[in-house]
Formats: sequence, C-alpha cells, structure tokens
Amino acid sequence: MACRSRGRGVIDSTTHIRVARPSRDLGAAERFYVDGLGLDVLWRTTERVPGGHDLLMVGPPGGSWHFELTRDPEDPLEPTPTVDDLFVVYLGKPVDEALVDRLVAAGGNRVPAHNPYWDEYGATVADPDGYRLVLCSRTWG
Repeated sequence: MACRSRGRGVIDSTTHIRVARPSRDLGAAERFYVDGLGLDVLWRTTERVPGGHDLLMVGPPGGSWHFELTRDPEDPLEPTPTVDDLFVVYLGKPVDEALVDRLVAAGGNRVPAHNPYWDEYGATVADPDGYRLVLCSRTWG
C-alpha cells in the first residue's frame, strides 16, 4: 500500500520530530541509547531546577528526530510501555549480533517480539525502562 500526501500537512522530511517518554533512570537510558545503540547525547540538564524535569535528549547528530527522556524527581512517572510500543530502526542489512550483544551489555534485554514479523526480520531489545527497540533487517520506503 502506498502512502499518499493530500498536501494539507505541515510535516515533511525536514520537520524535526521529538519523541518524549519518561524514564526511571536517565543514566541507564543513556548507557543503552548512547553506549549500546550509538546515538549521541544532544542535550541534558546539568543542574536541578525546582519544579523542573531532568532531561536527556539523544539522537543522531544533525538528524531530524530525537528522543527526549524525562524524569521528574519530585513526582516521578513510572514508564508504562506495552509490547507494541516500538522504536523500529530499518537497517537494510542483517542485524549484527555484536550490536545486540552491546545493547544487552548496556542494560537492554533481548525479548521475543509480540508480532512474529519482527522476529522474522530482526531482533527486539527492551531498553532499561521496558520500551522495545526493533532492529529490522529490511528497508523502509
């Protein structure tokens, strides 16, 4: 099925996208996404601001998207991922088991996919908060 634009949206391939989600431990999340997956720290809070959230932003340098991981130390939210909350990376080549091993060593947990499609075409690793990263051998587009 082809996707079609009806010309009424304001989002295109250059629009910057931020995906925000809570984290129990920003240090653990940083190890997973930076040391494990290889993303860069784009920004983080460096001091406590009363009433403010602790923030960690990770993504590819110069990319048009990033994750904002948050923790409110005064009123923390418990992450509530489901088996279908996925961050899918289309690699366009076989999944390197060394990458999966690095993600596990960085605090991830390899898990079976809820949808068997992802097991057929890749590997699923839960991050320290339980959100699932899928490394897919296929391409998109």
